[in-house]
Amino acid sequence: MIERNDLETLYNSELKDKLQGLEGIRKKVKRGQVFGILLLVLTFLLFVPAAALLEGYNEALPFISIAPLAIIGIVILVRTFKNKKIYRNRFKDEVVREIVKAIDPTWEYNHDQCITSSEYRSSDLFRQSVDRYRGDDLISGKIDKTDFRCSELHTEYKTVTTDKDGKRKETWHTIFKGLFFHADFNKEIKGKTYIEPDTAERLFGKFGQSLQMSSKGKLVKLENLEFEKIFAVFGTDQTEARYILTPTIMEALVNIYKKYKRKMHLSFIGSRVYVAISFNKNLFEPKVFSSGVKFKDIEFMYNLFEINQIIIQELNLNTRIWTKE
Repeated sequence: MIERNDLETLYNSELKDKLQGLEGIRKKVKRGQVFGILLLVLTFLLFVPAAALLEGYNEALPFISIAPLAIIGIVILVRTFKNKKIYRNRFKDEVVREIVKAIDPTWEYNHDQCITSSEYRSSDLFRQSVDRYRGDDLISGKIDKTDFRCSELHTEYKTVTTDKDGKRKETWHTIFKGLFFHADFNKEIKGKTYIEPDTAERLFGKFGQSLQMSSKGKLVKLENLEFEKIFAVFGTDQTEARYILTPTIMEALVNIYKKYKRKMHLSFIGSRVYVAISFNKNLFEPKVFSSGVKFKDIEFMYNLFEINQIIIQELNLNTRIWTKE
């Protein structure tokens, strides 16, 4: 595994040249998107006044006269879409894959796969029904004795409204967007324990504790005050939840939260621990409108992939102090 101090060396010796080699196609994609959209906008701007001037004469004439502009714009955007796909695939294979290999060459990486919907449902973290399920950048492997799977994931549900004129409008709402991870907890858990962001207590203080109710079981009171300011714990078995959330694990989760400053949801179900860390942007996609030759972008991706190790190490999943029943 590459140490963080060696990451810049890897960037300068290998990744920088690969990124510079992709700059030509990136600029081509950028030009295509800008030029294609401008042509379509220009078509619209010309069509509206022309249609107004010729109203009552021949409504087809304005469109016929400027249709070539629209056609050219559409052709450019179609070609650009194909080039963007090529650019993305090369970026994933030549850059992202190399970062994963640098962290651990035994990990498997597939940029077109993600955590399955059955794995997502098994976590029981988000109970809203899913209407659109997308993800990519799947990593699977082992860290010492602990197997894990992790990918970027975006789940959404749809609402449909009708206005006074009877027009239907579809609106998409995010359920979860970010990194989704699960690993072997090395113990068969009989109950279910859930850890969620403690927004109620943060907003309302101790009074907020009385407002905390969940269909995921009873609120579990713990002795780590710092942990309880960040998280709320619910469980179907209070004793087992306290057994799982040892002082070491609570301290570890506080440290992970402080490091990434992101909303975290966790569940301990069966023999797995599931972790969902929220992000509001796509994490491993190549840049189009600015240069991709930047070390900070490589460092950002390295930090995200390193979350796998941090969770396993911080939660002591490799210590094997329990055996599965």
